Amino acid sequence: MNRTLLLRLLLLAFIAAGVALGIVYREHFSREALEAWIGALGIWAPLVYMGVYALGTLFVAGAALTLVGGALFGPVWGVLYVLIGSVSGATLAFLLARYLAADWVERHTRGILLQVKEGVEAEGWHFVAFVRLVPLFPFILLNYALGLTRIPLRTYIAGSAIFMLPGIAGYVYLGYAGREALLGGEDVLKKVLLAVAVFAALVFLPLLVRRLRAVRKGSASPTTMPGAEGTGAPGGAARR
Repeated sequence: MNRTLLLRLLLLAFIAAGVALGIVYREHFSREALEAWIGALGIWAPLVYMGVYALGTLFVAGAALTLVGGALFGPVWGVLYVLIGSVSGATLAFLLARYLAADWVERHTRGILLQVKEGVEAEGWHFVAFVRLVPLFPFILLNYALGLTRIPLRTYIAGSAIFMLPGIAGYVYLGYAGREALLGGEDVLKKVLLAVAVFAALVFLPLLVRRLRAVRKGSASPTTMPGAEGTGAPGGAARR
């Protein structure tokens, strides 16, 4: 059995199991259910949380899960666990689109796929950075659509991890501050005010990034991260 076929079969089995669990236990993806369930797991909570997050991002937006991460694990460990879960889920969607379900993804992302392909062709990893910082497209669909571009996997993972980090850190802190406000922890007012500042930053960051991108595009042609151009998808699965 060749390597590509084996990878596809493993991906298919993994995704099928995830879909089945997601359908059967979809009520457990609510914030209240997750907090009660994960909070009772003790030392296993981080691993379970990251697994749930990775699978959850295949089907649902991650904002609620990110807030839960901040509430459960705090502003430091919460960022780490959310980043791992988010990047894992985004990578899984990328691989699923590239190796296993290109036709299905093309049908369901047709509205954004052309824009994403053109953006990657024109800007390489800069485009991945931009769409991770500025939510132009739904997160779930974007992950699948990027799998059908020529962006290399390592560039996709690195760009996603680095440029999703600011938003993740912001939402994790909001979840943490919300928990502190509800429980009446120390320095509640200070934490709430900082949360307001974080929320404002999350609102204005995309506007700032848009402006900087417009300036950069107007003053210089984009460069590319090594390996970001001229590399087709493995197995020829990236559809043009």
